[in-house]
Amino acid sequence: MNHDSADRGKDDELPSAEVTEGVERAPHRAMFRAMGYDDADFDSPMVGIANPAADVTPCNVHLDDVAGAAYDAADVAGGMPIEFGTITISDAISMGTEGMKASLISREVIADSVELVAFGERMDGLVTIGGCDKNMPGMMMAAIRTDLPSVFLYGGSIMPGEHEGREVTIQNVFEGVGAVAHGDMTGDELDDLERHACPGAGACGGMFTANTMASISEAIGFAPLGTSSPPAEDEDRYEVARQSGELAVEAVEARRRPSDFLTRESFENAIALQVAVGGSTNAVLHLLAMAAEAGIDLDIETFNEVSARTPKIADLQPGGEKVMNDLHEVGGVPVVLRELLEADLLDGDALTVTGETMAEAIERVEPPRIDDLGADFLHTVEDPIHERGAIRILTGNLAPEGAVIKITGEDHLRHEGPVRVFENEENAMKYVQGGRVDSGDVLCIRNEGPRGGPGMREMLGVTAAVAGHGHADDVALFTDGRFSGATRGFSIGHVAPEAYVGGPIAALADGDTVTIDVDALELSVDLPDDEIQHRLEDHDPDPAYTNGVLAKYGRAFGSAADGAVTNPGVRGE
Repeated sequence: MNHDSADRGKDDELPSAEVTEGVERAPHRAMFRAMGYDDADFDSPMVGIANPAADVTPCNVHLDDVAGAAYDAADVAGGMPIEFGTITISDAISMGTEGMKASLISREVIADSVELVAFGERMDGLVTIGGCDKNMPGMMMAAIRTDLPSVFLYGGSIMPGEHEGREVTIQNVFEGVGAVAHGDMTGDELDDLERHACPGAGACGGMFTANTMASISEAIGFAPLGTSSPPAEDEDRYEVARQSGELAVEAVEARRRPSDFLTRESFENAIALQVAVGGSTNAVLHLLAMAAEAGIDLDIETFNEVSARTPKIADLQPGGEKVMNDLHEVGGVPVVLRELLEADLLDGDALTVTGETMAEAIERVEPPRIDDLGADFLHTVEDPIHERGAIRILTGNLAPEGAVIKITGEDHLRHEGPVRVFENEENAMKYVQGGRVDSGDVLCIRNEGPRGGPGMREMLGVTAAVAGHGHADDVALFTDGRFSGATRGFSIGHVAPEAYVGGPIAALADGDTVTIDVDALELSVDLPDDEIQHRLEDHDPDPAYTNGVLAKYGRAFGSAADGAVTNPGVRGE
């Protein structure tokens, strides 16, 4: 290894001293020497580089190079970097299949595996790297659990493709499937779109789940400002990786732990950013889970409270046309954070992994003001896209514990009418693709919750098909499952309690009159409580899986209203 820390000596308070110091640790050092480590390394803080690189998704295919840049920088900065791997699931490739049930479970496996390696190998700090959607919360949850000095490093997003003179993303391809079924696009046109939508490495380019959670990593304090927006294949991404490796060593030396900067205020900062940029509904689930891991009292109603005072000021995909790279070119996430801070919608005293307050970090990076940019997709707080933030939590007798909607277009959505109930995603997809959906319809998909699915599938296939049929804003769909960050339109997810555990959604029957009123924050059915209870009297479903990993996590998941956590030590268990 190449650093000059040999004469510094190991701080015996560091966990790694347990495996590198003393005569009795000669066998341990012998194992390290086999991997090329030397005496200077043994005197240095051990920094784990958690790398979910894989060939299963373009989001992660390049992460070995990103991890390598962080590794080399940590080494030069005087650390003893140790790279190790973990899993990922491609949400986009598993979407619309039974395999999508693995997605949310992968969040838990990532958190568990990184925690186990950091604990078992007595690491002193971490650089946790994320590419695809569940990597980000899984990595941050692991850092919270270990409470080791940790820096989050995003792998960056894909550049948009180009098709017929316009920028396109994977969202356009999913919606193209519905357009073909509806006769608005030919198969050859979809084939050409498919071949141009994803030009290289990186996560899906819109303000979908990956970019939402990466942006949140800045707002909550886990990543230095400006580090989430550089594209995956840009040299700036590797400069960010080097910065992260250096910072991890510095954070270990300063003993700067997640528990030092994660507070109720930092979580509210994260929510403020989410609702201001129109971020993914999945961030509700993940922030609740992260807060539970941190022992911070955050409930789902907080998203309404923050959204009520925080306007939507960024028009990005899926509601708009712009992608993460467009935000990067005008200054990245700090541009939005500055606008929120100057409007007193952000807590500037919240600390970050750099040791700075949020206000100090924004001042240091000096992002431009939105007023000075002339960027048509960014609005000021005084002249917002919507007066209220993009995330709403609906309640009522169908969702006593809450349900989540993201406003991507029309701000005053309301529907009252008969419901069509589907017991799973596949049946709903056949219905939509069969051309049977019509304006004013309201569709319910149940048994897709964290325990009932299990795994709470995202259902971009269905919502994209609805949009592809021309009904993005005039057909309502609600579910106890989830939606992709690329979903747009009148789509409500995370209905809790879920059907499997006897939530009211399990009592619905075709033709029941459902009311969805976004302004009134209501999701209800025109049934008296005693009728709902009567219909649920014999509700005792068998689990979808009785062995293997899906059965294991299906038994462990908690309610979506609390983040669908599986860690038995967290709040609410």
